[in-house]
Amino acid sequence: MALGRTVYNALFRRTSTFFVTIVVGAVLFERVFDTSTDALWERMNKGKLWKHIKDRYETEAVCVYDVMQNNLETAKMLDLEVIPERALGGAQWELVLGMPLIQALEILKRQSDVIRKVHITYSEQQPLDVDLVVDLVEDGIRLIFDPKCQRLRVIDVYDTTKVSLRYCNKHFCSPEILPTVEQIHNSFGPTLPGEVDQKFQLFNLHFRGLLFTFPLWNSSPRTAELNPEISSFPAADDHRELILSRVCIFSGSDLSEARAPVFPLECFHGNSHAEKVGVARDEKGDIVGLKVDLMMDDGQHSKLGDARPKIKERIVRFGDSPQAISLELGAPSKLFFKQEDKVWLRSKVGSCHSNPPQMRIHSPPPHPNKSSDYFFNYLTLGLDILFDATTHKAKKFILHTNYPGHYDFNIYHRCLFLVAVPVDKTYAKDDSSAKDLMIDSFTKWNDVQEFLTKPTDKPVVLNRSSHTNSSNPFGATHCYGYQNIIFEVMRNSHIATVTIFSR
Repeated sequence: MALGRTVYNALFRRTSTFFVTIVVGAVLFERVFDTSTDALWERMNKGKLWKHIKDRYETEAVCVYDVMQNNLETAKMLDLEVIPERALGGAQWELVLGMPLIQALEILKRQSDVIRKVHITYSEQQPLDVDLVVDLVEDGIRLIFDPKCQRLRVIDVYDTTKVSLRYCNKHFCSPEILPTVEQIHNSFGPTLPGEVDQKFQLFNLHFRGLLFTFPLWNSSPRTAELNPEISSFPAADDHRELILSRVCIFSGSDLSEARAPVFPLECFHGNSHAEKVGVARDEKGDIVGLKVDLMMDDGQHSKLGDARPKIKERIVRFGDSPQAISLELGAPSKLFFKQEDKVWLRSKVGSCHSNPPQMRIHSPPPHPNKSSDYFFNYLTLGLDILFDATTHKAKKFILHTNYPGHYDFNIYHRCLFLVAVPVDKTYAKDDSSAKDLMIDSFTKWNDVQEFLTKPTDKPVVLNRSSHTNSSNPFGATHCYGYQNIIFEVMRNSHIATVTIFSR
């Protein structure tokens, strides 16, 4: 009792000492509790905490840069098979003439451990006039794609010192084998006499689907003494000194006239592709759906015949169920559920032949349905189909043109559509222009805008961004509405997407 009375008088009797006792006790308890729990935690996780293993990782981190540098310097050279007029490929992948751009880029992404750097070059202002070029910088290979159909047209190995090349599993160009004219003849057989390009001082050797280029300035003094008036094959003692610098693979016999071949069957991989897409109309002329000419490999072609994809017409309509759409077009590439509608676009109520309604921005409903609308994404067709969450009926079609410089570039194959849009008489300058306006994947908005909108009409600005990146490096696009069609237009006046919705 005496000890308790002493403690009470010393610590708890007066308010001031009682307050100090509580504060000091709380601090001491916190320190003791923290120390004991930390000790218990370290004991239970011995050898697992950062301070136990940091020496090992900090030592390795110092060497990361050197290891990467060594990997770049000692990385194995690509060993590729040359198939004239058809392809260039390795053991596990192949780049085939006629292959779509998206498919080629997907192959390169999967080979990122051996293909170290890829550049894509295109014309922002004239994307249909300048070839799309995919440059494998570290490997000396350039893939040239047709700017309209976006299929591989030419495979250009412009630096043969960076790759090993073989034909029929026999190398004709490698660090161990010097690719001379004689070596090319031994590997590919006889051909027509070569030609000398006097302007660029090059010697060109032609095979069907192949062009071999040899610079004259890398040859011996005997070759340099070649008569400038001669444009045929050099003498036998001269051509041996010429060393290969470039190989081009293309379809046909003339590189300058090379075109992307028909869609190769080996690039289908069980998917369907759209040769062209049009609109289906009812008796009143209203759009009720899409007509899709599907290219597919049904596996019934003859091995000896010309292997070409089969073309079949399919029609999908507004109001079709997901099952009906899948029956016509096959299973979608992806299924996407809409999370929210940041901007609602609605048309004024009015006849389709009166003044075309303009788009207006509206706020979402105060109590939206808990279920969300969903898309069927047909990436190889360049097509999206939106279904209503309640009725499960198709209510919107979106056609993608896949122009470089657009936010969705390299997601969809280009949809080669052709849409006939009736021009309203109030927009036509005369009776001759008051007829259907044909708009396709290559139409520029500047050429048709005067027939579809008024000069005072303002577009809706669309600025896309992802969840992980709020910036859009390609800039905003403008959306124009006409009847039940929305045109998304890029800065270069090309149409990025066409959205057709049910009335």
